Amino acid sequence: RLKRGQLKLRAISFSNDSCYLPPLRSPAVTHLDAWDAEPECYLIHGGRTPNNEISGSLYLLSQESRGCNRKVMLRCREKELVGDVPEPRYGHTISVVHNRGKRACVLFGGRSYRPPGERTTETWNSMVDCLPHVFLIDLEFGCCSAHIVPELTDGQSFHLALAREDRVYILGGHTMSSDSRPLRLFCLRVELLQGSPVISCNTLDGGLSLTSAIVVPSGLAHEYIILGGYQSETQKCLECSSVALDDAGIHIKPREPPAWTGEISHSRTWFGGSLGKGCALIGVPSEGRSALPETHNFYQVSFKQDGNGEMDDGMQGCSQESTDFEDSAPLEDSEELYFSREPHEMEDSSDGEGDTYNEEDEEDESQTGYWVRCCLGCQVDPNTWEPYYSTELHRPAMIFCSRGEGGHWVHAQCMDLPESLLVE
Repeated sequence: RLKRGQLKLRAISFSNDSCYLPPLRSPAVTHLDAWDAEPECYLIHGGRTPNNEISGSLYLLSQESRGCNRKVMLRCREKELVGDVPEPRYGHTISVVHNRGKRACVLFGGRSYRPPGERTTETWNSMVDCLPHVFLIDLEFGCCSAHIVPELTDGQSFHLALAREDRVYILGGHTMSSDSRPLRLFCLRVELLQGSPVISCNTLDGGLSLTSAIVVPSGLAHEYIILGGYQSETQKCLECSSVALDDAGIHIKPREPPAWTGEISHSRTWFGGSLGKGCALIGVPSEGRSALPETHNFYQVSFKQDGNGEMDDGMQGCSQESTDFEDSAPLEDSEELYFSREPHEMEDSSDGEGDTYNEEDEEDESQTGYWVRCCLGCQVDPNTWEPYYSTELHRPAMIFCSRGEGGHWVHAQCMDLPESLLVE
């Protein structure tokens, strides 16, 4: 939440029926409008974990409730996929298309580990582009189908995907085999015919050569602003483009970029995401200028419309309100900011009195499944529990065991783990 030039971060709770959502880097994320009885949500597929494992799961993330003190509760569900299931990957895209009164998800691109049969001692952990197959996912039944499109000859990752009705436009991206970012622009058209979907592809002129860019909705239907990203491994893209999708196709034209600060222009790494209509948040590490490790400078980029309908570019610096973990958790430079409310709900949305965090609104953890009998020999009593490890503060540490159907959680004390192993 942005308020008076300060970036305020607060932990988010999950509902009791939520599945575990691992910390993911470079997953494919898209917004899904409400459909029939299904609520509005985000789709999250794939991504890398901090342990360098690659996920192949599809999660549906929706907002369960919102308290009066701005406490947000989310619900996370994992969708089981069947058929031609995409292999685990990261750096890919997922889009939603509509055709003939039906909807489906289009998944394309990404990177993954080299197949086991092709690994050697030297290439055991090396990454390769995924095959340039296009996957269609039926969200109602979780059925997946893989399609070979002749026009797509190379795998690519960290590209952009913009969808309108039955078309998905793919821009930019990086190909590992040639280590290049060619000027690319493809148009995928999806026909959701009964029983046998059809995908066609056209190669268009006027593409973009960049990766990991930020797409910001302008506020008008199917109009976007593209900013950020990288032109090469060591060169950021400081230019901006306007993109409009209509019945005739896609229209891309350059636009005046905001006045980048010196920290942004000279930084080696930057990241960020959309804040809603015409706004983005960009973060850069404080390289060598701060005594605190893992600190970042944040900037709000605003493309506001004036009375004539023209966009006015501006930038405002944001400071992290606190380095105390309970108030404001630091962000890693690889994390991306996807989930937000509308700007009018985020900026200056408090008169001061309602901004206080009320601990009484927190749920009683004794009733939410944390204090459970982890095993038959569990020695932890919620009424008399005292810290067993020096790293435990308010509740006992737990370890996830993958044995059994769905796995289960076990108290670290009951597993008789040495604290050094627990910390590791």
